[in-house]
Amino acid sequence: MGAARGRGAKIGLVVGWLALVPVSAAWQAAPEDSQDASSGGRVLDRVVAVIGNQVLTLSELEFETRVALVLRGGVRAAEASLDEQTLRGALELAINQRLLVAGADRLQAFPAERSEVEGRLKAFRERFEDETALLAFLARHDADLEQLSAVLERGVRAERILDSRVRLRAQVGEAEVRRYWEEHKAVLGGPYESVREALKEKLFRERYSQLAKEEFAQVRAGAKVRRVAPFAREAPQ
Repeated sequence: MGAARGRGAKIGLVVGWLALVPVSAAWQAAPEDSQDASSGGRVLDRVVAVIGNQVLTLSELEFETRVALVLRGGVRAAEASLDEQTLRGALELAINQRLLVAGADRLQAFPAERSEVEGRLKAFRERFEDETALLAFLARHDADLEQLSAVLERGVRAERILDSRVRLRAQVGEAEVRRYWEEHKAVLGGPYESVREALKEKLFRERYSQLAKEEFAQVRAGAKVRRVAPFAREAPQ
């Protein structure tokens, strides 16, 4: 049970860490929205961003956003309203994941273990009442199990890559934990042993988050990313 809880916590934490990194570059103009001439110019989808040589459309971003929300918050999030703030955060996640995975692909590194992807798919399935509900969710977003698996696999790989760069450096020593407690014990209360594990986890999360930001700043420094959608260009700089 403890191991399962740890894996679940890691999913939520890494998704959050991947979405934390701000963008510092000014993006160029990008391709126009996709249109279908046979439909009289009706917009079928919109380009949100171009990440390297990958085009990310609004429908893809919305689907990936809902997948992340379901993993973090349950099936009710599957049909939750997606405001621009939510989409901006999801766009950061999408950019971060794609850049990490593209870098690993060039080195032919960090393949996703089939068992990891299947485990993530199983966790996702369990958010729904049954298989029919899951398939209905996919149908509403013009997706299938193969597309869902691809989204989950990219997430698994991005987590592994980030962990390989950050986890060891984020470890917190006993002396650091005790020093923090000594400085805050008037507020924390209780004996040191009663809060030790919680404090260690807190300090680890904070250090991991900061190191993740630094890693993504390096990854993005040489990346070619063009933001297209108005809400995407409005992301905090």
